[in-house]
Amino acid sequence: MTPYELLGLVAIIAVVRVALSLRPVATVSSGRSTSIAKEYLDPFIYAGIAAWLLITFVARTYYIPSASMVPTLQIHDVLLVDKFEYRFRKPTEGDVVVFPPPIPTPDDFIKRVIGLPGERFRITKGVVYINDVALSEPYIAQPPNYDLEIRNYGIYVNDGFGWHALDPSQANVPPKSEWTSANTIPPNCYFMMGDNRNDSDDSHVWGFAQVAGKFATGPRAGERAGFTGRAFLIFWPLSQAKILR
Repeated sequence: MTPYELLGLVAIIAVVRVALSLRPVATVSSGRSTSIAKEYLDPFIYAGIAAWLLITFVARTYYIPSASMVPTLQIHDVLLVDKFEYRFRKPTEGDVVVFPPPIPTPDDFIKRVIGLPGERFRITKGVVYINDVALSEPYIAQPPNYDLEIRNYGIYVNDGFGWHALDPSQANVPPKSEWTSANTIPPNCYFMMGDNRNDSDDSHVWGFAQVAGKFATGPRAGERAGFTGRAFLIFWPLSQAKILR
């Protein structure tokens, strides 16, 4: 249930509660039934408002529908996502993050933060390099089967058919004026990857995720960007329960 759906349900219960309070009491018996109805409805209203505040501003559950984060996250896992943490700090390398991607979709995506603003980033022969240092990634299912470089104000991918730059009409790649260097990740931009590297629709396809501002290019150019929160706990199924880094 989304925050809007929950708020709508609370509103319906509140309307019923008000209607009952305004209803004329004809007999002792009907007055007693109305009192009982109010007694049961009030706790639902208070609990609903508290739940809405919680999932809107603090934490929320998310369901995993795909295999893009295997082996870290399995299909049907249910996560708890902290929506409060990024109000006080920036995302860091390794965070598992829920966010709206820069492509049209009704749902948020969940990926791992790999590249940060201001970093040099490349993938060579299946190894990710940050500032020319190989990244240790014990969490991945397999190395990526493509090479990638951030250079010349763009994201260049070689998937076995030669190098090509991601098209700004199809991917979020800010214009040159928004970069601080031709070969480093632009401000507010993050390179996101699924742990199941070769079965993940991620930044090597649709460009950078953004922690703030509006998407610079791509199908959602001009729409508000941001990170929903950091996934920190798998709590269902119980056999998979664990704290995420």
